[in-house]
Amino acid sequence: MFLRRRPSAAEIEMFRSRCSDSRLSYRPVGMTANPPRGFHLDQASIVLGHGASILERARSGLEAWRHFDLAWLEIFPKGAPLEPGTDVVVLARHFGFWSLNACRVVYRFGSATGSQLGYAYGTLREHAATGEEVFKVSMDDASGEVLYEIRAVSRPRAALAWIGYPLTRALQARFRRDSTAAMRRWIEKERSAHE
Repeated sequence: MFLRRRPSAAEIEMFRSRCSDSRLSYRPVGMTANPPRGFHLDQASIVLGHGASILERARSGLEAWRHFDLAWLEIFPKGAPLEPGTDVVVLARHFGFWSLNACRVVYRFGSATGSQLGYAYGTLREHAATGEEVFKVSMDDASGEVLYEIRAVSRPRAALAWIGYPLTRALQARFRRDSTAAMRRWIEKERSAHE
């Protein structure tokens, strides 16, 4: 949904509520593992640091959606659980207007105490794109290196997204860049708070 002004919290919640009965706009769930023809695969990763304390901070950041702490993008509801079936709304401000896009957590993997934690969300019919995105934090057992990774498979769905396809791709690239930077900021903030 495209808007000329920022929607109120009540309008965002009404949109999310309307989407609760919606279906995913793609098939199959898990398509990030083997992208179908006609979809773009995009990936990004960043080293957040080394060791178990960094992994713990990265896990807590992922669970709190800190990777969505961006100046131009917000997730609703704040702190939504990373459990399959959870619906979220992404509010974005771009090119002079706002958009609301509905997604659903489709699976979760790893654990709150293991060497990796991640989840995927898929687009609902009320999203400008169609596809699935995986967000993951992990620690390499040998090196202790902690990574934050994004893997997305998508294509435009809404007419405006198709018409402005180069701009759509630019926004997707901006999200990956800004999301990895947000996770780095979260780790640094948490590190400073505990020193």
